[in-house]
Amino acid sequence: MANRIVRIESITIENFKNVTQGTLDFENKRKDYKASVLGLYGQNGSGKTALIDAIQLLKFALCGKVIPKKYADYINVDAENATLKYEFVVRYAEIIYKVWYQFSMRKVIDESVTSPDETTNANVITKVEMFDEVLSFSYESETDKMRKAPLVDTRTEDLFAPKAKMLELVGDDKEKYMDLLVTKRLTKATSRSFIFSRELINQYRQNCKNELYMKVIEALYTFGNRELFIIDVESIGLISLHTLPLVFKYKNETSETVGGLLLSLNGPALIPEDMYGVVENVIANMNIVLEQLVPGLSIGVVDLGSTMTKDGKIAKQIQLMSLKNNKQIPFCYESEGIKKIVSVLQLLIVVYNNPSVTVAIDELDGGVFEYLLGEMLNIISEKGKGQLIFTSHNLRPLETIDKGFIAFTTTNPKMRYIRLTNVKGTNNLRDFYYRDIVLGEQSEQVYNPTNNFEIALAFREAGEAFGS
Repeated sequence: MANRIVRIESITIENFKNVTQGTLDFENKRKDYKASVLGLYGQNGSGKTALIDAIQLLKFALCGKVIPKKYADYINVDAENATLKYEFVVRYAEIIYKVWYQFSMRKVIDESVTSPDETTNANVITKVEMFDEVLSFSYESETDKMRKAPLVDTRTEDLFAPKAKMLELVGDDKEKYMDLLVTKRLTKATSRSFIFSRELINQYRQNCKNELYMKVIEALYTFGNRELFIIDVESIGLISLHTLPLVFKYKNETSETVGGLLLSLNGPALIPEDMYGVVENVIANMNIVLEQLVPGLSIGVVDLGSTMTKDGKIAKQIQLMSLKNNKQIPFCYESEGIKKIVSVLQLLIVVYNNPSVTVAIDELDGGVFEYLLGEMLNIISEKGKGQLIFTSHNLRPLETIDKGFIAFTTTNPKMRYIRLTNVKGTNNLRDFYYRDIVLGEQSEQVYNPTNNFEIALAFREAGEAFGS
């Protein structure tokens, strides 16, 4: 699996949040780069975060994890269900796959926590029900190729279709078949993917002898669990609560560690004893780059000794320290921008070096000096190897990275994402975007116009209402 590369090629979103229909193709059609970068720009509330949420849902699905209840309210209020579609390219040394994965989800009442005699909706708890999962693929090698065909299609009363592939993947044992039918119902009831559930994955591994099929399934399963990372606004918001979210993928000569930690900044942070060495190595690795991004700054880890947790396990007490100009201060006194950079830096290092890693970051620009932001993204896009997807309000990257790496939201919920057309090589994309906001020269409107006079009047009226 070492020679395998997985990339998200496109995402289609239907009836999710404020996106009735939207498709984003991540390929840079202007120039062939090793890195895949997609920066999404647009007005507040225009569907940027919906893209990051769609990628987060992909990770839940590929990992076979429960989709949190909050996503039930993300289904568009005018639709019964939402559908998310993903296209991947999976490259091995000898073969290239195109893989398509899609699922739908709807809001249902969570009967496990809602009384059956409930007469009002006041205390009704809802959850996500995942259904109509389909996994399809095509492939091409030097000697053979196959057109797109379904591998696992759950849109049937049977376990899944096509029947021939079902027999190859899980065998013909009737007892196991009945067990898997129960699993199919359970995953639906517990807001999980059936295709990538642990139970079905184990059956694939035990029974399937078809290498072509297993390469598709194992590639996506590994990608979701070890190579796909999402930094959303919720996790970054923890910084304001004096907590540093540290997500990492660290590999040395003997092992690989993938995970995340929440480190308290108000006082000593507790981490599992076996994670202390990992944290030290991750911080040391980040310092190599951090010292170049913020000259004179590095991060240190102080060991404050061991303690016993509530569940009887040994944990390490640590404190992060800033080392600047030969002076040491607690890291909690650094600016939010520095904390933001440290929180995401290790993932940016990984995406720069690893072609099969995808990192999606919402509001990457938050608290980061715009010149530094533009330079970082330019370096990753020009010399990196992995896939970076981000949203931003800061327009500086429009001047520093290739125009083929940029997409925009529109005011049309039925055509939510576009690439700007008629952009010449000599055009400054930032200026071009501003001009389009004013003149509206694209096929879809990219900005819902505001009126300065009306805004000023609204401020005045609001003040008068409070007697100001």
